[in-house]
Order: sequence, then structure tokens, then C-alpha cells
Amino acid sequence: MQRICVIGGSRYIGILLVRRLRAAGHQVTLVNRGSLPPPPGVDHVVADRNDESALAAALGSRVFDAVVDQFCYSPVQAAAAARIFRGRTRRYVMTSTIEVYNPATAALPPVPHDTLLTEGNVDPAAWPVRMDLPWGDQEFLDAHYSEGKRQAEAVLTRDAAFAFASVRAAHVLGGGARDFTGRLAHYVRHITEGTEIAVHERPLPSVYIHWTELADLLRRAATDTDFTGPVNACSDGLLDVHDLTAAIAARTGRRPRFRTVAAGQEASPYSFDRHYAMSNARARELGLPVSHTGDWLPGAITEALDESTAPAR
Repeated sequence: MQRICVIGGSRYIGILLVRRLRAAGHQVTLVNRGSLPPPPGVDHVVADRNDESALAAALGSRVFDAVVDQFCYSPVQAAAAARIFRGRTRRYVMTSTIEVYNPATAALPPVPHDTLLTEGNVDPAAWPVRMDLPWGDQEFLDAHYSEGKRQAEAVLTRDAAFAFASVRAAHVLGGGARDFTGRLAHYVRHITEGTEIAVHERPLPSVYIHWTELADLLRRAATDTDFTGPVNACSDGLLDVHDLTAAIAARTGRRPRFRTVAAGQEASPYSFDRHYAMSNARARELGLPVSHTGDWLPGAITEALDESTAPAR
């Protein structure tokens, strides 16, 4: 049994991670602002992680074998975590994102479309940090999500007094009503209703991961391995927006209707006019779970379809 702290594990991937850690026999502490109660048997710390002194006080004398941070979006939050958990944990795992590779959000070296990005394409040890930016402004934070994640990784890589790993999650699918992003539901709704879907003229493929696979990978990263640095978390099997809609059409019997938009213009989620699909080679080398999108995509679509036809609650 290990003592695991999960920050922000109140919904979707986080709450599934908490439940799977408990099912594996670990002692779990959940840190959130108290909006949702934890599952039975989970220690609950109610605190705002943006209030450093309040979080440190709420944690009291608790110490952990590992922390999984689901709610770190800026270098300011990362620096506070480095201070708070110094001497409290031996390992820290941050949930990061494929968006760190998004070339529209930073001056990244161009990568050929037939090349999958490895962790070295964005090196947190060398990434510049700007603590003076208005990270406390929610509008700024939302607009700079990718950069906030890059700089948070950089701070914890360089300044933390514990072993640090970041899990760069691909686009997450599955979970039906639990998926608060609504992105798969967006496509299901448009296809079943026969309304147009905005896509780029030449959409590029990207990588995806099932929500349960990501929860298992985070659990393994916290409890079963000792790797440090970033790792890409994605299934095999690239999909572009036409692959995704074709899979939905196969389940519904309805053909999608498209409206083409130019490169650089806003389109539906998962229609990409820029390349940043990841390689999962390092995850495989570490023995972390890797599936194929074909293994779980039909089930994820069925969940979304079931939710779309369920009676209003």
C-alpha cells in the first residue's frame, strides 16, 4: 500500500484515478475545493490550491509516496507545489497535455507530417519560464493553456526537490456523460441531427487516448514506476476528423455533412490544420499501457450515442 495524494480528482479522469488507486489497495488523499465529495474511504482535504498557505495548512503533517496533480496549469501553481510538497513526497506526477506540442502556441521547430513528435521536441529542462505574466487572471490562463503547461513542467523539472514526471495526455475520448468536454458529443449531435460540421480543407490526423487508459497510465506512473521527465500518453492508430466521423456514421447509419473552412480559421474540435501528433514509443519502453484506438473507439461512440438519446434528467 502506498500513500497517494490526488490534486483536483473530482471529475472525469481524476475521479476514476482515485477509484482505481483505492481498488489497487492504496491510501488516497483527495485535494479539492469541496465542490464534490470523495468516494468512500478517501481522505479529503478541502483547500484552494491557488492559496499556498491555506493548502499547506490543510495538508497538516500528511506525507505521501506520490502526488498526482490533475490541476496544474501555470508556473506559479507549479512553483507553489514545489514549495508545499518539499519533504512531503518522494514523487510528483503532473497531468500535462499534447497541446505543449501545438505549433500555433509557441515558436517550435517544424516537424514533417509523417513524423511523430517525441518528448524531446519540447524539453522542459530548457523551456523559458515567465513568472511575471498574469497567470492569476483566468482569461489569460485559458488563452495560454499550452504555454502554462509547458512552463509548469519546466518549473517542476528544474526546481522540485522530488522525482518529477509529466504525462502528456493525447486528446481524451470516452466516458459518455462523464466527459465534460463534450467534444465527441459535438460530432454525435451534428451527425444524428444532420447539421453541418466545420472542418479544414486538408485536416491532419492526431492521436487519442481512452479515458480509462489514461487513468490507468497515471496510476501506474504514480505507483509502479520510477521514471522521470515527460512521457507521451496516447493509443496507437492516428485519426483525422474524417476517420472519426466515419466511425460515428457507421454506428448511426447517418452520413456526416461538412462545411469546409480555410486553414487558420476555427473549425470543429479534432479538425487540425497543423501537425502535432505524438509518438508513444517511450511509454512502451517504460511498460505503460498502450492500446489501439480501434479497440475502444466503437464503445466510446456508443456511450456518446446512448447519452444523446437518454431522457433529460
